Amino acid sequence: MCRIHGYFNAVATPHEMCTVAALQRHGGPDATGMTRAPGWGLGYDRLAVVDPHGGQQPYGLGGPVQAVFNGEIYNHDELRRRLRARGHVFADRCDGNVVPALYLEYGEDFTDHLDGMYAVALVDRRGEVPRLLLATDEIGMKPLYLRWDEAARSLYFASEIPALLGFGPVGARMRDTALDAYLATRTPFGERTMFEDIEVLAPGTTLVCDLGGTPRRRRRVPAAAELPEPGRAAERVRERLREEVGRLLVADVPVALITSGGLDSSLVTALAAEHGPVHSFNIAYRGDWPFDERHFARAVAEHAGTEHHQVEIDPAGFPALLEETVRHLGQPNADPITLSTYALFRAVRQAGFTVALTGDAADEVFGGYARMRAAAGTAAAGGDWGTAYLDALSAAPAATRAGLYTDAYRDHLRDVPPLPEAARQDLLHGPGSVLERITRFELGHRLPAYHLRRVDHLSMAGSIEVRLPFCQRSVVALGRALPDALRIDGDQVKRTLYAAARGLLPDSVLDRPKQPFTLPVTAMLTPGTALWEHARDLLAPARLAADGRLDGNAVDALFDVQAHRPDDTTSSTLWALLVHEVWRERFQGAAGDLAPPAMAVAA
Repeated sequence: MCRIHGYFNAVATPHEMCTVAALQRHGGPDATGMTRAPGWGLGYDRLAVVDPHGGQQPYGLGGPVQAVFNGEIYNHDELRRRLRARGHVFADRCDGNVVPALYLEYGEDFTDHLDGMYAVALVDRRGEVPRLLLATDEIGMKPLYLRWDEAARSLYFASEIPALLGFGPVGARMRDTALDAYLATRTPFGERTMFEDIEVLAPGTTLVCDLGGTPRRRRRVPAAAELPEPGRAAERVRERLREEVGRLLVADVPVALITSGGLDSSLVTALAAEHGPVHSFNIAYRGDWPFDERHFARAVAEHAGTEHHQVEIDPAGFPALLEETVRHLGQPNADPITLSTYALFRAVRQAGFTVALTGDAADEVFGGYARMRAAAGTAAAGGDWGTAYLDALSAAPAATRAGLYTDAYRDHLRDVPPLPEAARQDLLHGPGSVLERITRFELGHRLPAYHLRRVDHLSMAGSIEVRLPFCQRSVVALGRALPDALRIDGDQVKRTLYAAARGLLPDSVLDRPKQPFTLPVTAMLTPGTALWEHARDLLAPARLAADGRLDGNAVDALFDVQAHRPDDTTSSTLWALLVHEVWRERFQGAAGDLAPPAMAVAA
């Protein structure tokens, strides 16, 4: 696991490369390095997980293909045996060292042979001019951010946005319409970010560029769906998850389990415990708050026989914790769980662990969200499911958003949809059942943008590699192949996954009502708390007026509602606005300098 960065058809000094490396060193504290040649450079920071004493990057140094790699390749031993039989020599058994040889054998299709999570950058020097290749895994577990300058034909890239900003030519100017996109989906979807000149390479994408040329991108097609045998779906899911969890436990460093107390992480914990003693971690909040799951997590730990660690954080420290969390994310993410995610992984590292397995992505794969169930039910009754579903995705429903904006900003957004148009069209009008379209949308857009980037950045902020059994290709293919009724039927969600877990988990966990694994912000964002005072300061009318997009009186009205008649929609909106303002202050400068140029003209 590493952090990577570089440039192509551009110039960067060794000092700039070291600066970028330092800005993401938390994700790779064990080694750092770079290689440079006229017009290009590759750099990395390493978190040692496999073969800690090997893993010298860039891989292939001195050869015709040099590569830097972020991620984990779970089938690297098998690939290395195959490549050795073809005459390739390897200095160590680090998983990433197969990349140059694999590329030499299979060219741009080398990713077809990788089983894992990854972002790869390699330079091929065999042609008349060097060629750069960037590639990401199919589901987007390892993000890669880019800045492409069409006029200069130059490209810069890094694993994290704050690090990418360390390259001098990369600007931090905000995309003025991104506030609406953020509030509509809790973080920007698609390839665009909150920054005007920074994009993210889409999941399952290979980008190729010759020195002095223009990049071409190819979106790779996911593996074909695997239809389970009738009546054996739950058994097949259990077998597949057991196999993948076993593979993902293999490491040369200590491995832990994140156990929230819900079905998904509890199942991963139980399957991991079949392989021997394991350590489980749960996070909770000091005080008496709704949605406290610690007793469910402890029941799972006792059932599985884990050594359990209970992490507890104090809500009084949330303002400072929010500043750190937003800094590592690089752009706003409106899920309040970001705070506890960051704190939890920091505690896991302090306890001596480098790898953690989680239950993330089970809801997207197996149909676990209430909004999916509601949409399927509404569609079956012939109703308009799309509006309610999109509002359920948002930090602030469409009607609430419209009431928050100034007239100038509302007019500025008139022809700018918050969702990428192709994604919206496929969701609402594409082929397949409503649940099939929602699953395609959640896996292809929401999961990588809102969920996986958050997990990646906040785990690597604590020097923790997160492994995700539910994101493994075999599990995703099997889950996507399930008929709608084996995922959601009436009021029951994740039918097949619950059936697969029966007998492996306590009945108290299997039969409990589903609840969100989140920070109870409605209860915590109340007058007199440190979080409330922080929000009032950062969302003061004078600050908002300087920006020109939000109506300070409308935001004040939200505070009044939250103070006297708190509800989830109001608290979610205020939280999202607070997170955005923390990001704006950190990455855009002083409050008086924040009005986006395009808005200044539009107003």
